[in-house]
Amino acid sequence: MSSDPRPTRPPVTVAGIGADGWKGLPEATRTALRDADVLIGGERQLDLLPGECRGERVPWPSPLRPAVPGLLAAHAGRRVAVLASGDPMFYGIGRALAEELGVEALRVLPHPSSVSYACARLGWPLEDTGTVTLVGRPLASLGAALHDGRRLLVLSAGAATPGEVAGLLRERGYGPSRMHVLEQLGSEREAHVTGTADGWEHPPGDPLNLVAVECVRAQDALRLAAVPGLPDEAYENDGQLTKRHVRAATLAALAPAPGELLWDIGGGSGSIAIEWMRTHRSCRAITVERDAVRAQRIAGNAEALGVPGLRVVGGAAPAALAGLPVPDAVFIGGGLTASGLLDACWAALPAGGRLVANTVTLESEALLAERYRRHGGELVRLAVAHAVPVGAFTGWRQAMPVTQWSVTKPGEDPS
Repeated sequence: MSSDPRPTRPPVTVAGIGADGWKGLPEATRTALRDADVLIGGERQLDLLPGECRGERVPWPSPLRPAVPGLLAAHAGRRVAVLASGDPMFYGIGRALAEELGVEALRVLPHPSSVSYACARLGWPLEDTGTVTLVGRPLASLGAALHDGRRLLVLSAGAATPGEVAGLLRERGYGPSRMHVLEQLGSEREAHVTGTADGWEHPPGDPLNLVAVECVRAQDALRLAAVPGLPDEAYENDGQLTKRHVRAATLAALAPAPGELLWDIGGGSGSIAIEWMRTHRSCRAITVERDAVRAQRIAGNAEALGVPGLRVVGGAAPAALAGLPVPDAVFIGGGLTASGLLDACWAALPAGGRLVANTVTLESEALLAERYRRHGGELVRLAVAHAVPVGAFTGWRQAMPVTQWSVTKPGEDPS
């Protein structure tokens, strides 16, 4: 029987610490920090430790995430303790360490998170309260979470965040919303200020804060639902827009699920990609648009509707598809007759991937009918009519019918 000659690496301790510092830690966490040869954390967190923690103190460099592998490698074989704010696995460094080392190489010692403290102070049930982080994320990402009557906790990036949140709420039609800024939660210096976004005049306070929002939509603000099929007027557009009812049917056929990636080809106004991303915060999308003005407009719509992470690729497909990550679904809203486009999209999809294509022209419809015969799936015609005045009466105005082909790629390509 042979034994592995490699030395056993001690697990990395990941210790959550609150604003109350050393006195708020349980004895098990204190012992781990006393015994550590190396203490890694933010300057503020390291300053909370007493002199009895004698390990070498190493502040995180900036940017943090790319530095993790090298920093851990530099201290391999030593007893390392990493400090994290609150619960390390809740928007904390614990995720990066688990991805880098594997969970078996970690010993995680959590502390109550700021979210738990906030709900305790406000009397809000944690399971019914949404959370949005603005730490390293764009302010516009808060927009997708705004719904009348919803309670949100916003993790702040610093002292300026409450004022920025108030400004965004006003811009998005949520000025009447009540805001609570909770500072230094869990410490003796805990503070709570409140007001409405419309009337927010509080100066920047402590950088260690959390913003709680009771969302109230202004009466004249556009209502944006949680499901696909947002009002057409939610989008800035030049007429290149998948209209509301067809858009809802298209998203249903695309069937987004958490974590999935969409290619939206011929983005137009970006509506399909934007509403794909709004279905879940982990959904990702890449939209390909050859017109530079439209590409810029797509980015503006994405920011206004709370999904600033939408990636916009300029150029014409299929050439612009080269090098893009493998999609879970593809939507083709324009350019179907471009040479090789359908073949390139089909080849890019993995087994189980979905493809949905819409068209209003006979030439593209013929292409979709041929692909339907070859690959199966579902071929439907979507016809929408709107009631309009006809003199003193009311009649129907028919929109151009849309032919839609949707298909799931099998394990083996029958072609």
